[in-house]
Amino acid sequence: MSLIRLRTFMEVYRQHSISAAARALNLTQPAVSQHISGLEVAIGRPLFERQSQGVVPTATADDLAADIGDKLDAAESALASARARSMDVSGTLQIIGHSDFVAEKLADVLLPLLQSGIRVHLHTGDGPMVTQMVLEGHCDLGITAHPVTDTRLKSEVIFTDQIIAVASPEIAARLNQSNNFAHDLLKEPLLAYNLELSLIKEWLDKNKIPCSALLPAVVGKDLRGQRTLLCKGFGWTAMPGFLCRAEISQGKLSQLVAPVSNTEIRYSLIWLPSALRKPRLAHARQTLLQIVNGHE
Repeated sequence: MSLIRLRTFMEVYRQHSISAAARALNLTQPAVSQHISGLEVAIGRPLFERQSQGVVPTATADDLAADIGDKLDAAESALASARARSMDVSGTLQIIGHSDFVAEKLADVLLPLLQSGIRVHLHTGDGPMVTQMVLEGHCDLGITAHPVTDTRLKSEVIFTDQIIAVASPEIAARLNQSNNFAHDLLKEPLLAYNLELSLIKEWLDKNKIPCSALLPAVVGKDLRGQRTLLCKGFGWTAMPGFLCRAEISQGKLSQLVAPVSNTEIRYSLIWLPSALRKPRLAHARQTLLQIVNGHE
């Protein structure tokens, strides 16, 4: 079985579409169909059922994908990285992620990419937008704290941190000394990422604090703005540690003592497998994985 046939099979398998796979591979639809037909002849069984809205993998296709999927991705990534070391990787890289992470974690580690001649365009958005922009090819890499469930994407955890409940030193001292921490905490104004109380609800659940009717006083998807309000003595929130450790060490914020324990947040780097054939993207992905994990 040739590498091009296997690569074509995996793209059709992920996309559930001959036309979408053709676009991703920069091939014509007849060429993709020919590669699939050749593979079916070699195996002796059909791999896809053709339908009006795309193709549906057969059980044989499922078995083949499970056997070669990660191996093929690893091989292509290694080949692209090798090409990148011997080629000019200059060009523009489009990266999208959560605004506070992009500003406070990602921007700090871009220098090696910039020095290699890569121009970087940074975009911000929430989890669903990050996924959509990468899937549609508008961005090369995405960084999200949301679970990656779309099988067309590959992901790897790039950074892990604790979720810490924080407030101004005055509010934190009062709450930490309270005889009824849960009750008094919920009476304080809450600053939240969204109305679903992402990060906060998980922290409250972990610490066995009911919050069914909790309504935030401030909602905003850049937690740096909330950090400013907290430092001015307004309310409390739960946020990733990298956003508040400096303020805690400077005495501008204080940590609320978790009755049980703090929770955890994981940021994942996401990409389309077919994109790793581009040396620039393969080089950038590997560089970011190494550098960000080394800057914890």
